[in-house]
Amino acid sequence: MRRRAVRCAAAAVVLLALAGCGGTERRARAESPSRAPKRQAARAPVVMFLGDSYTTGKLGQIPEQTYAAETARLLGWQPIIGGYRRTGFIAKGQIGKNFAQLFTEQLAWRPAPDLVIVSGGHNDRRYSAQAVGEAARQLLGGVHRQWSTARLLLIGPLWGGGDPPKAVTAIRDAMGEVAAESQVPFIDPLGEQWITGDRDKGTGNAPQYILPDGTHPTTAGARHIAERLAADLRTRGLARP
Repeated sequence: MRRRAVRCAAAAVVLLALAGCGGTERRARAESPSRAPKRQAARAPVVMFLGDSYTTGKLGQIPEQTYAAETARLLGWQPIIGGYRRTGFIAKGQIGKNFAQLFTEQLAWRPAPDLVIVSGGHNDRRYSAQAVGEAARQLLGGVHRQWSTARLLLIGPLWGGGDPPKAVTAIRDAMGEVAAESQVPFIDPLGEQWITGDRDKGTGNAPQYILPDGTHPTTAGARHIAERLAADLRTRGLARP
């Protein structure tokens, strides 16, 4: 009888030991590095655009249909689009505000972005190139003071096809000089001939990319401008700012 009791006690000890090993093994598997949480996806760059109707949309057009939104979709950005049609570095359009005023009102109060793109000059052709260049210099300086860590990019005037007037090319040149002095990358759509030919004459890519108003891009034109801009941004290392 005693021998049977001893055998039963020994068996119980073995079973308890095995149960303890099983629990330890399960805990080890649960704590294994292979079960570590997955890495979080990288944050999309926050990019602010400031510009005229090319950037924000012409009358009746929503910002999501512009080259700015198309560029953000191409590059996986989180865009914030500021500005207003018919405005410029000096030109105030019907809203009565220029780029500097629109920057303060629409963008400056927000958290710092990764990149700020300023695009314009088309509507400033009634003013001297020197005055437009000085206004661009002050705006870039103001943006840098607001967000010292944000990258900046300046885009010269866009033109809807045909030869741009000398006033516009002079503004483009002044903007290029200001960008160089401010050590800000500059993209020149006129020099790179993003839009070519004349819509009315049926030459170049203007008939495909420019609306009948002779100024603003079609849906395909906005996509074309975005593709050209994205290519330039990749070349300058700004696609993932």
